[in-house]
Amino acid sequence: MPVDSTDELEEILDYDTIAVVGCSSTPGKAAHDVPKYLLEHGYDVLPVNPYADKIFGREVYDSLSDIDDEIDVVCIFRPSEEVGDIVDAALERDDVMVIWTQQGIRDDEAATRAEDDGRAVVQDRCMKVQHRRLVA
Repeated sequence: MPVDSTDELEEILDYDTIAVVGCSSTPGKAAHDVPKYLLEHGYDVLPVNPYADKIFGREVYDSLSDIDDEIDVVCIFRPSEEVGDIVDAALERDDVMVIWTQQGIRDDEAATRAEDDGRAVVQDRCMKVQHRRLVA
C-alpha cells in the first residue's frame, strides 16, 4: 500500500526502531544527519553500513540480516538501483512493517513487491522533513 495520507505517515512515524541502510559516518551528509536527527528524537536507529564499525557510538551492521533486534522501518539511503536488493532483504524478515526510501530514491518494482507482501511503502520523501512537519 503506497502511503500518501498524513494519517498514514503519522502512524509510521509512531514506530520506534529504524534500520538505516546506507547510514553514513560523515557529518553533513543526509545519510548521517537524518538518522542523527531521528536518534535525537527518540527513535532506536540501527545503522547499516558494511564499511563502518561505529556510527553515533552505536554498533553498525553489515546488512539487515545481521540485525537480531526487531525492525519496524527500513529507511534506505542508497542509490535507486540498489533498492531492489535491500527491499528483498527486508521482505525476508517478518518484523519489517515499512520500507522508506529517502528523497530522490525510488524503485517502483521493489515498492510493488513490498506492497504485495503487505508492507507499507514511502518513496522519495525525507523522514526528517516528514517528522518535523507532522510530529515535532
